[in-house]
Amino acid sequence: MTPEIFHAVGDFRGDSLALAREAAATDAPIIVQAGVHFMAETSKILSPEKTILIPSLEAGCSLASSITGADVRLLKERYPGVPVVTYVNTTADVKAETDICCTSSNAVQVVEHICAEWGTDHVILIPDQYLAKNVAAMTDKKVITWAGSCEVHERFTAEDIQEIRAGNPDVVVLAHPECPPEVLAEADFAGSTAAMSGYVDKEQPKNVVLITECSMSDNVAAANPNVNFVRPCNLCPHMKRISLEGILRTLETGEHEVTVDPAIIEPARLAVQRMIDLPPLGTTSNFVARKGADVIAVERR
Repeated sequence: MTPEIFHAVGDFRGDSLALAREAAATDAPIIVQAGVHFMAETSKILSPEKTILIPSLEAGCSLASSITGADVRLLKERYPGVPVVTYVNTTADVKAETDICCTSSNAVQVVEHICAEWGTDHVILIPDQYLAKNVAAMTDKKVITWAGSCEVHERFTAEDIQEIRAGNPDVVVLAHPECPPEVLAEADFAGSTAAMSGYVDKEQPKNVVLITECSMSDNVAAANPNVNFVRPCNLCPHMKRISLEGILRTLETGEHEVTVDPAIIEPARLAVQRMIDLPPLGTTSNFVARKGADVIAVERR
C-alpha cells in the first residue's frame, strides 16, 4: 500500500494473514480490506459471518491467478500421498484443496513439519516457484512446485543487484524470497516483508535497498528516518488499484462485497487454521544462509 493508505487510514496493518486474523478478532461487522482480492477472501474465510468489502474488484494478483483449485486436484492425482502446502497468497478455491497453508516467514518450517507428520520426504509447495526453490535450498525435503510467480519480484535480476552495489558500494541488500534464487544469492539478507522491516529496525544500516515492491520501501523508510533507502522501483499494478478515493467510496456506498462459495469456506478455513494451530515452529530468519538442492519438478497446466 502507498504510505498515505498504510499510515493514515488503516486501523490495522500487516500481511494478508495478519489482516485476516485482525478481521476475525475485531467486533466490527463490516471490514474494508484495502488490499488485493485474495486478501479479502482470506478475511472472509476466517470471518464468514462478516461483510467483507474491497475498494476495487480489479485488484488481483498474478501469483494468485496462476493456479486454480482444479489444478491442485490434478497435482494431487499426479503425486498421490504427497502433502500440499499452499502459500496464503492464493484464492479460496486453491486453499480448499490444500492440506496446510504457509507464509513466506514460516514456509520452511511448515514444509518440514508436514513432511514429518505425513512420514514423507516429498512435498508439493505451490504456487510460487521461486519461493519453493528458495525453500528447497533450506531443507533436505524434495519439493514439487508450480510455475507461478509474483510479477513484481520475478522482474528483479542478479544484474540489478550488481548495478545497485556498483553505484552504492556500502549498501545492504535485503530481498524477498519471492525473488528468483540468483537474486537472493546476491543479497545480504532475504526474508519476508516483516523480516526485512525488522532487520532495518534493528540493524539501522546506513544505506539499504529492499528488493521488493516500491511501497514497501516507502513504508519502512517512514519508520526509519535515519536510514537512507536506495529504491529500485517495481510497482505492483494490482495494489495500486486501491486508492484513498476508492476506500472513501466503499465506506460511503458499501460497494464491492467479497463472497466465497459456502461449500469451500470450511475446507479453506481448515488449511489456514492448521497453520495457525501449529506449535511454535519459529521463522526463517535468512533465506541466504544456506544453499541446498533445487526443486525436483515445476508443474504447469
